[in-house]
Amino acid sequence: MVKLKKELGLFEVTLAGIGVILGAGIYALIGIASGIAGNALWLSFVIGAVIAMLTGLSYAELSSMFRRDSGEFDYIESAFNRKMALFIGLVIIFAGIVTAATVALGFAGYFSALFNTPVIYVAILLTLILSLLNYYSIKDSSWFNTIATFIETIGLLIIIVLGIKYIGKVDYFEMPNGFNGVLQATALIFFAFLGFDNIIKLAEETKDPQKTIPKAVILSIIISSIIYILVAISAVSIVGWQTLSASKAPLADVAASSFGGIAFLVLAIIALFSTSNTVLVTLVTTSRMTYGMASEKSLPKFISSVDKRTRTPWVAIFLIMLVSILFTLIGDIRVVAELANFGLFVTFAFVNTALIILRYRKPYMERKFRVPLTIGKFNVLAFLGALFSLFMIYYIIVGYI
Repeated sequence: MVKLKKELGLFEVTLAGIGVILGAGIYALIGIASGIAGNALWLSFVIGAVIAMLTGLSYAELSSMFRRDSGEFDYIESAFNRKMALFIGLVIIFAGIVTAATVALGFAGYFSALFNTPVIYVAILLTLILSLLNYYSIKDSSWFNTIATFIETIGLLIIIVLGIKYIGKVDYFEMPNGFNGVLQATALIFFAFLGFDNIIKLAEETKDPQKTIPKAVILSIIISSIIYILVAISAVSIVGWQTLSASKAPLADVAASSFGGIAFLVLAIIALFSTSNTVLVTLVTTSRMTYGMASEKSLPKFISSVDKRTRTPWVAIFLIMLVSILFTLIGDIRVVAELANFGLFVTFAFVNTALIILRYRKPYMERKFRVPLTIGKFNVLAFLGALFSLFMIYYIIVGYI
Protein backbone atom coordinates (compact mmCIF):
# COMPACT_ATOMS: atom_id res chain seq x y z
CA MET A 1 0.00 0.00 0.00
CA VAL A 2 1.40 3.41 -1.02
CA LYS A 3 1.60 5.89 1.87
CA LEU A 4 1.73 9.68 1.83
CA LYS A 5 5.21 11.19 2.00
CA LYS A 6 6.09 12.69 5.40
CA GLU A 7 7.51 16.10 4.48
CA LEU A 8 5.99 18.54 6.98
CA GLY A 9 7.84 19.80 10.05
CA LEU A 10 6.65 22.00 12.95
CA PHE A 11 7.10 25.25 10.98
CA GLU A 12 5.12 24.04 7.96
CA VAL A 13 2.26 22.54 9.99
CA THR A 14 2.01 25.63 12.23
CA LEU A 15 1.93 27.88 9.15
CA ALA A 16 -0.77 25.70 7.60
CA GLY A 17 -2.75 25.91 10.85
CA ILE A 18 -2.54 29.71 10.95
CA GLY A 19 -3.65 29.81 7.31
CA VAL A 20 -6.69 27.67 8.12
CA ILE A 21 -7.71 29.68 11.21
CA LEU A 22 -7.11 33.18 9.82
CA GLY A 23 -10.04 33.32 7.50
CA ALA A 24 -13.28 34.95 6.65
CA GLY A 25 -14.88 34.83 10.10
CA ILE A 26 -13.36 38.08 11.32
CA TYR A 27 -14.01 39.85 7.99
CA ALA A 28 -17.68 38.82 8.02
CA LEU A 29 -18.62 39.08 11.71
CA ILE A 30 -16.50 41.72 13.43
CA GLY A 31 -19.10 44.43 12.73
CA ILE A 32 -22.06 42.54 14.18
CA ALA A 33 -19.99 41.36 17.17
CA SER A 34 -18.92 44.94 17.98
CA GLY A 35 -22.58 45.93 18.23
CA ILE A 36 -23.00 43.29 20.95
CA ALA A 37 -19.73 43.68 22.89
CA GLY A 38 -18.95 47.37 22.22
CA ASN A 39 -15.34 48.51 22.49
CA ALA A 40 -14.70 45.46 24.69
CA LEU A 41 -14.81 43.33 21.54
CA TRP A 42 -11.14 42.46 22.08
CA LEU A 43 -12.17 40.73 25.32
CA SER A 44 -14.56 38.49 23.38
CA PHE A 45 -11.61 37.37 21.28
CA VAL A 46 -9.53 36.74 24.41
CA ILE A 47 -12.27 34.50 25.84
CA GLY A 48 -12.70 32.80 22.46
CA ALA A 49 -8.95 32.16 22.35
CA VAL A 50 -9.06 30.53 25.81
CA ILE A 51 -11.89 28.21 24.75
CA ALA A 52 -10.10 27.38 21.49
CA MET A 53 -6.90 26.64 23.42
CA LEU A 54 -8.63 24.33 25.92
CA THR A 55 -10.27 22.36 23.12
CA GLY A 56 -7.09 22.55 21.03
CA LEU A 57 -5.16 20.88 23.87
CA SER A 58 -7.68 18.02 23.87
CA TYR A 59 -7.32 17.66 20.10
CA ALA A 60 -3.54 17.68 20.59
CA GLU A 61 -3.57 14.76 23.03
CA LEU A 62 -6.12 12.78 21.05
CA SER A 63 -4.16 13.27 17.82
CA SER A 64 -1.07 11.91 19.59
CA MET A 65 -3.01 8.73 20.44
CA PHE A 66 -4.58 7.97 17.05
CA ARG A 67 -2.48 7.56 13.93
CA ARG A 68 -5.14 7.96 11.24
CA ASP A 69 -6.49 11.24 9.87
CA SER A 70 -10.18 10.57 10.53
CA GLY A 71 -10.10 12.72 13.67
CA GLU A 72 -13.30 13.25 15.63
CA PHE A 73 -14.96 10.05 14.37
CA ASP A 74 -12.18 7.89 15.87
CA TYR A 75 -12.12 9.84 19.13
CA ILE A 76 -15.87 9.65 19.72
CA GLU A 77 -16.18 6.02 18.62
CA SER A 78 -13.36 4.97 20.95
CA ALA A 79 -14.75 6.89 23.95
CA PHE A 80 -18.47 6.34 23.34
CA ASN A 81 -19.68 4.12 20.49
CA ARG A 82 -20.14 4.07 16.71
CA LYS A 83 -23.65 5.55 16.81
CA MET A 84 -22.45 8.57 18.75
CA ALA A 85 -19.52 8.94 16.33
CA LEU A 86 -21.96 8.93 13.39
CA PHE A 87 -24.07 11.57 15.13
CA ILE A 88 -21.04 13.83 15.58
CA GLY A 89 -20.13 13.22 11.93
CA LEU A 90 -23.56 14.53 10.92
CA VAL A 91 -23.17 17.52 13.29
CA ILE A 92 -19.83 18.37 11.63
CA ILE A 93 -21.43 18.16 8.17
CA PHE A 94 -24.26 20.42 9.37
CA ALA A 95 -21.74 22.94 10.75
CA GLY A 96 -19.86 22.87 7.44
CA ILE A 97 -22.98 23.53 5.41
CA VAL A 98 -24.04 26.44 7.61
CA THR A 99 -20.47 27.79 7.66
CA ALA A 100 -20.52 28.01 3.86
CA ALA A 101 -23.85 29.89 4.01
CA THR A 102 -22.54 32.29 6.69
CA VAL A 103 -19.40 33.24 4.81
CA ALA A 104 -21.26 33.50 1.50
CA LEU A 105 -23.44 36.14 3.17
CA GLY A 106 -20.27 37.85 4.44
CA PHE A 107 -18.89 37.90 0.88
CA ALA A 108 -22.18 39.33 -0.38
CA GLY A 109 -22.05 42.10 2.24
CA TYR A 110 -18.68 43.36 0.98
CA PHE A 111 -19.77 42.88 -2.66
CA SER A 112 -22.94 44.86 -1.95
CA ALA A 113 -20.91 47.69 -0.38
CA LEU A 114 -18.89 47.92 -3.59
CA PHE A 115 -21.61 47.43 -6.21
CA ASN A 116 -24.93 47.97 -4.36
CA THR A 117 -26.23 44.47 -5.21
CA PRO A 118 -28.83 42.32 -3.35
CA VAL A 119 -26.99 40.39 -0.62
CA ILE A 120 -28.91 37.09 -0.80
CA TYR A 121 -28.74 36.80 -4.61
CA VAL A 122 -24.99 37.38 -4.59
CA ALA A 123 -24.52 34.78 -1.80
CA ILE A 124 -26.49 32.19 -3.78
CA LEU A 125 -24.60 32.92 -7.00
CA LEU A 126 -21.25 32.59 -5.20
CA THR A 127 -22.29 29.21 -3.77
CA LEU A 128 -23.34 28.00 -7.23
CA ILE A 129 -20.10 29.11 -8.91
CA LEU A 130 -17.81 27.65 -6.24
CA SER A 131 -19.75 24.37 -6.18
CA LEU A 132 -19.19 24.07 -9.93
CA LEU A 133 -15.46 24.71 -9.38
CA ASN A 134 -15.51 22.02 -6.69
CA TYR A 135 -17.20 19.66 -9.18
CA TYR A 136 -14.92 20.30 -12.15
CA SER A 137 -11.48 20.46 -10.50
CA ILE A 138 -10.12 20.21 -6.98
CA LYS A 139 -6.67 21.27 -8.31
CA ASP A 140 -8.05 24.69 -9.24
CA SER A 141 -9.49 25.03 -5.74
CA SER A 142 -6.07 24.31 -4.22
CA TRP A 143 -4.13 27.13 -5.90
CA PHE A 144 -6.94 29.60 -5.22
CA ASN A 145 -6.83 28.64 -1.53
CA THR A 146 -3.07 29.29 -1.30
CA ILE A 147 -3.29 32.74 -2.88
CA ALA A 148 -6.36 33.80 -0.89
CA THR A 149 -4.84 32.71 2.45
CA PHE A 150 -1.81 34.96 1.84
CA ILE A 151 -4.01 37.92 0.79
CA GLU A 152 -6.43 37.70 3.73
CA THR A 153 -3.55 37.60 6.24
CA ILE A 154 -2.05 40.74 4.67
CA GLY A 155 -5.45 42.45 5.07
CA LEU A 156 -5.53 41.78 8.82
CA LEU A 157 -1.95 43.00 9.25
CA ILE A 158 -2.88 46.23 7.39
CA ILE A 159 -5.69 46.89 9.90
CA ILE A 160 -3.29 46.34 12.82
CA VAL A 161 -0.70 48.76 11.37
CA LEU A 162 -3.35 51.41 10.59
CA GLY A 163 -4.62 51.24 14.17
CA ILE A 164 -1.30 51.88 15.91
CA LYS A 165 -1.65 55.70 15.96
CA TYR A 166 -5.23 55.44 17.29
CA ILE A 167 -4.43 53.23 20.31
CA GLY A 168 -5.87 54.74 23.50
CA LYS A 169 -8.51 56.84 21.70
CA VAL A 170 -11.48 54.92 23.16
CA ASP A 171 -12.53 53.21 26.39
CA TYR A 172 -11.70 49.54 25.72
CA PHE A 173 -14.02 48.41 28.52
CA GLU A 174 -17.13 50.13 27.15
CA MET A 175 -19.78 47.36 27.13
CA PRO A 176 -23.21 48.55 25.88
CA ASN A 177 -24.76 45.20 26.89
CA GLY A 178 -22.59 44.53 29.93
CA PHE A 179 -20.37 41.47 30.35
CA ASN A 180 -23.21 39.25 29.12
CA GLY A 181 -22.90 41.09 25.81
CA VAL A 182 -19.18 40.25 25.71
CA LEU A 183 -19.99 36.57 26.23
CA GLN A 184 -22.73 36.63 23.57
CA ALA A 185 -20.22 38.21 21.17
CA THR A 186 -17.76 35.43 22.05
CA ALA A 187 -20.37 32.84 21.08
CA LEU A 188 -20.63 34.63 17.72
CA ILE A 189 -17.00 35.45 16.89
CA PHE A 190 -15.79 31.97 17.84
CA PHE A 191 -16.65 31.33 14.21
CA ALA A 192 -13.36 33.15 13.42
CA PHE A 193 -11.39 30.37 15.19
CA LEU A 194 -12.88 27.76 12.87
CA GLY A 195 -10.27 25.39 11.48
CA PHE A 196 -7.77 24.66 14.26
CA ASP A 197 -9.29 21.17 14.54
CA ASN A 198 -8.39 20.48 10.88
CA ILE A 199 -4.66 20.56 11.62
CA ILE A 200 -4.86 16.99 12.89
CA LYS A 201 -5.75 15.85 9.37
CA LEU A 202 -2.17 16.60 8.25
CA ALA A 203 -0.87 13.75 10.45
CA GLU A 204 -0.06 11.30 7.65
CA GLU A 205 2.20 13.85 5.90
CA THR A 206 3.92 15.14 9.06
CA LYS A 207 7.27 14.05 10.50
CA ASP A 208 6.84 12.57 13.99
CA PRO A 209 3.13 13.58 14.00
CA GLN A 210 2.43 12.50 17.60
CA LYS A 211 4.81 15.27 18.78
CA THR A 212 4.63 17.78 15.93
CA ILE A 213 0.82 18.04 15.53
CA PRO A 214 0.08 18.91 19.20
CA LYS A 215 2.75 21.65 19.20
CA ALA A 216 1.44 23.03 15.88
CA VAL A 217 -2.15 23.14 17.19
CA ILE A 218 -1.10 25.16 20.24
CA LEU A 219 1.21 27.54 18.35
CA SER A 220 -1.29 28.23 15.56
CA ILE A 221 -4.06 29.08 18.06
CA ILE A 222 -1.75 31.43 20.02
CA ILE A 223 -0.49 33.30 16.94
CA SER A 224 -3.95 33.59 15.34
CA SER A 225 -5.46 34.78 18.63
CA ILE A 226 -2.87 37.55 18.99
CA ILE A 227 -3.65 38.76 15.46
CA TYR A 228 -7.42 38.71 16.12
CA ILE A 229 -7.12 40.60 19.40
CA LEU A 230 -4.91 43.26 17.79
CA VAL A 231 -7.34 43.62 14.85
CA ALA A 232 -10.27 44.08 17.27
CA ILE A 233 -8.39 46.73 19.26
CA SER A 234 -7.35 48.56 16.07
CA ALA A 235 -10.85 48.47 14.56
CA VAL A 236 -12.65 49.97 17.57
CA SER A 237 -9.80 52.47 18.09
CA ILE A 238 -10.15 53.81 14.54
CA VAL A 239 -13.96 54.02 14.15
CA GLY A 240 -15.56 53.02 17.48
CA TRP A 241 -18.04 50.20 17.96
CA GLN A 242 -21.13 52.18 16.84
CA THR A 243 -19.76 52.86 13.34
CA LEU A 244 -18.25 49.39 13.06
CA SER A 245 -21.53 47.66 13.95
CA ALA A 246 -23.51 49.61 11.33
CA SER A 247 -21.22 48.65 8.42
CA LYS A 248 -21.86 46.10 5.65
CA ALA A 249 -18.10 46.02 5.00
CA PRO A 250 -16.63 46.61 8.48
CA LEU A 251 -12.89 46.20 7.93
CA ALA A 252 -13.05 48.09 4.63
CA ASP A 253 -14.73 51.01 6.44
CA VAL A 254 -12.06 50.86 9.15
CA ALA A 255 -9.35 51.18 6.49
CA ALA A 256 -11.21 53.99 4.70
CA SER A 257 -11.58 55.98 7.92
CA SER A 258 -7.84 55.88 8.45
CA PHE A 259 -6.52 56.04 4.89
CA GLY A 260 -9.32 57.12 2.53
CA GLY A 261 -11.35 55.60 -0.31
CA ILE A 262 -8.46 53.67 -1.89
CA ALA A 263 -7.97 51.78 1.38
CA PHE A 264 -11.69 50.91 1.40
CA LEU A 265 -11.38 49.41 -2.08
CA VAL A 266 -8.24 47.45 -1.20
CA LEU A 267 -9.69 45.96 2.01
CA ALA A 268 -13.03 45.19 0.35
CA ILE A 269 -11.24 43.27 -2.42
CA ILE A 270 -9.12 41.43 0.17
CA ALA A 271 -12.31 40.55 2.07
CA LEU A 272 -13.85 39.17 -1.15
CA PHE A 273 -10.81 36.91 -1.62
CA SER A 274 -10.93 35.82 2.02
CA THR A 275 -14.63 35.04 2.17
CA SER A 276 -14.82 33.31 -1.22
CA ASN A 277 -11.79 31.18 -0.29
CA THR A 278 -13.42 30.05 2.96
CA VAL A 279 -16.68 29.19 1.19
CA LEU A 280 -14.76 27.13 -1.39
CA VAL A 281 -12.67 25.24 1.19
CA THR A 282 -15.76 24.54 3.31
CA LEU A 283 -17.75 23.25 0.33
CA VAL A 284 -14.85 20.98 -0.68
CA THR A 285 -14.19 19.52 2.79
CA THR A 286 -17.88 19.10 3.71
CA SER A 287 -18.73 17.38 0.40
CA ARG A 288 -15.76 15.02 0.84
CA MET A 289 -16.79 14.14 4.39
CA THR A 290 -20.37 13.52 3.22
CA TYR A 291 -19.04 11.31 0.40
CA GLY A 292 -16.84 9.44 2.91
CA MET A 293 -19.72 8.72 5.28
CA ALA A 294 -21.88 7.53 2.36
CA SER A 295 -19.05 5.27 1.16
CA GLU A 296 -18.98 3.67 4.62
CA LYS A 297 -22.80 3.21 4.41
CA SER A 298 -23.44 5.68 7.22
CA LEU A 299 -25.45 7.76 4.73
CA PRO A 300 -27.51 6.61 1.70
CA LYS A 301 -25.26 4.86 -0.83
CA PHE A 302 -26.25 7.06 -3.80
CA ILE A 303 -24.54 10.04 -2.14
CA SER A 304 -21.18 8.32 -2.74
CA SER A 305 -21.60 8.44 -6.55
CA VAL A 306 -18.48 9.68 -8.38
CA ASP A 307 -18.58 11.39 -11.77
CA LYS A 308 -16.59 9.25 -14.27
CA ARG A 309 -15.25 12.28 -16.14
CA THR A 310 -14.27 14.66 -13.34
CA ARG A 311 -13.75 11.93 -10.70
CA THR A 312 -15.42 14.10 -8.08
CA PRO A 313 -18.31 13.10 -5.73
CA TRP A 314 -20.95 14.96 -7.73
CA VAL A 315 -24.03 13.96 -5.69
CA ALA A 316 -22.40 15.01 -2.39
CA ILE A 317 -21.16 18.28 -3.97
CA PHE A 318 -24.55 19.35 -5.29
CA LEU A 319 -26.42 18.12 -2.21
CA ILE A 320 -24.20 20.28 0.03
CA MET A 321 -24.66 23.19 -2.41
CA LEU A 322 -28.47 22.98 -2.28
CA VAL A 323 -28.70 22.74 1.51
CA SER A 324 -26.18 25.57 1.92
CA ILE A 325 -28.29 27.77 -0.37
CA LEU A 326 -31.36 27.03 1.78
CA PHE A 327 -29.53 28.37 4.86
CA THR A 328 -28.35 31.37 2.84
CA LEU A 329 -32.01 32.26 2.30
CA ILE A 330 -32.27 33.01 6.04
CA GLY A 331 -30.45 36.22 5.12
CA ASP A 332 -29.36 37.15 8.67
CA ILE A 333 -25.63 36.45 8.94
CA ARG A 334 -25.70 36.44 12.75
CA VAL A 335 -28.41 33.76 12.89
CA VAL A 336 -26.63 31.57 10.35
CA ALA A 337 -23.21 31.99 12.02
CA GLU A 338 -24.61 31.03 15.40
CA LEU A 339 -26.22 27.92 13.92
CA ALA A 340 -22.77 26.94 12.66
CA ASN A 341 -21.23 27.73 16.05
CA PHE A 342 -23.90 25.63 17.76
CA GLY A 343 -22.70 22.61 15.76
CA LEU A 344 -19.06 23.40 16.54
CA PHE A 345 -19.64 23.75 20.28
CA VAL A 346 -21.57 20.46 20.40
CA THR A 347 -18.64 18.76 18.64
CA PHE A 348 -16.07 20.36 20.95
CA ALA A 349 -18.03 19.40 24.06
CA PHE A 350 -17.95 15.76 22.92
CA VAL A 351 -14.24 15.87 21.97
CA ASN A 352 -13.26 17.23 25.40
CA THR A 353 -15.47 14.65 27.10
CA ALA A 354 -13.92 11.91 24.95
CA LEU A 355 -10.48 12.81 26.31
CA ILE A 356 -11.75 12.54 29.90
CA ILE A 357 -13.37 9.15 29.25
CA LEU A 358 -10.32 7.74 27.45
CA ARG A 359 -8.10 8.67 30.41
CA TYR A 360 -10.16 6.12 32.38
CA ARG A 361 -11.05 3.63 29.63
CA LYS A 362 -7.63 3.45 27.94
CA PRO A 363 -5.10 4.76 30.49
CA TYR A 364 -2.20 2.76 29.06
CA MET A 365 -2.70 3.83 25.44
CA GLU A 366 0.44 5.67 24.26
CA ARG A 367 0.19 9.47 24.46
CA LYS A 368 3.17 11.47 23.17
CA PHE A 369 1.40 14.61 24.37
CA ARG A 370 -0.69 14.86 27.53
CA VAL A 371 -2.94 17.76 28.49
CA PRO A 372 -1.59 19.09 31.83
CA LEU A 373 -3.44 19.63 35.13
CA THR A 374 -4.80 16.20 36.02
CA ILE A 375 -6.28 15.15 39.37
CA GLY A 376 -5.91 11.37 39.54
CA LYS A 377 -7.04 10.41 36.03
CA PHE A 378 -9.44 13.35 35.73
CA ASN A 379 -8.20 16.11 33.41
CA VAL A 380 -9.31 19.55 34.59
CA LEU A 381 -8.57 21.46 31.34
CA ALA A 382 -10.59 19.05 29.19
CA PHE A 383 -13.45 19.41 31.66
CA LEU A 384 -13.23 23.21 31.40
CA GLY A 385 -13.15 22.91 27.59
CA ALA A 386 -16.37 20.87 27.64
CA LEU A 387 -17.97 23.18 30.22
CA PHE A 388 -17.12 26.38 28.32
CA SER A 389 -18.43 24.83 25.09
CA LEU A 390 -21.76 24.22 26.84
CA PHE A 391 -21.71 27.79 28.21
CA MET A 392 -21.30 29.12 24.69
CA ILE A 393 -24.31 27.07 23.54
CA TYR A 394 -26.25 28.66 26.42
CA TYR A 395 -25.22 32.18 25.35
CA ILE A 396 -26.22 31.47 21.74
CA ILE A 397 -29.69 30.49 22.98
CA VAL A 398 -29.89 33.43 25.43
CA GLY A 399 -29.36 35.84 22.54
CA TYR A 400 -32.75 34.82 21.11
CA ILE A 401 -34.80 34.77 24.32
